[in-house]
Amino acid sequence: MSASPYPMPSSDAVSVRMRANRRRDTRPETALRSALHALGLRYRVDSPIRLPGRRPVRPDIVFTRARVCVFVDGCFWHCCPVHGVEPTRNVGYWGPKLARNVARDRAVDEALRREGWIVLRVWEHEDPEGAAAEIAAVVRARRAQGHDLARVAMRAP
Repeated sequence: MSASPYPMPSSDAVSVRMRANRRRDTRPETALRSALHALGLRYRVDSPIRLPGRRPVRPDIVFTRARVCVFVDGCFWHCCPVHGVEPTRNVGYWGPKLARNVARDRAVDEALRREGWIVLRVWEHEDPEGAAAEIAAVVRARRAQGHDLARVAMRAP
């Protein structure tokens, strides 16, 4: 029997709480998507983007034609400078795990940018309407600059 890569949970309550964390459709994500939809924007959810040399990346919200992707980052999992909490138990596991999450985020951001994507990150604690307005401005500006692939294709001879 091999050893588990995960530490023993400090309590049953912690174990239940950690298992309840969802990969997609979290409250902050759905609130942001609702606000974006109310602004008239349409998008893809959890849509994979294939990048050279890495596994597909799945941003929370993707504007494919404008090549803008949005990640809604959880304060704990992505080490928010305002609300991020340093674990006090199983520090030997959680410290490196959270550092890897942040390093992976930066590597994904850079890989997406190299492929022509605009990457936006929103913290889970941010106001969804305010974040949606900022995202909408970026998407609309990108489309106005001619980065909407459908428009570019229509203009081609």
